Amino acid sequence: MTPAEREARKLFREAEAVKAMTEHERAQKAFQENRARLKAMRLAREAEEAKAE
Repeated sequence: MTPAEREARKLFREAEAVKAMTEHERAQKAFQENRARLKAMRLAREAEEAKAE
């Protein structure tokens, strides 16, 4: 493997790592937003149930 090929492979791996981290961060953000939405819905439902009693 030539030095140019090694450098190209290194750059490709770095780009793939950045892409993977970006996808992971996007998935984590979506998960947290969904979790917060569901928590708000649960708290609202619980408040309605408490008010009805």
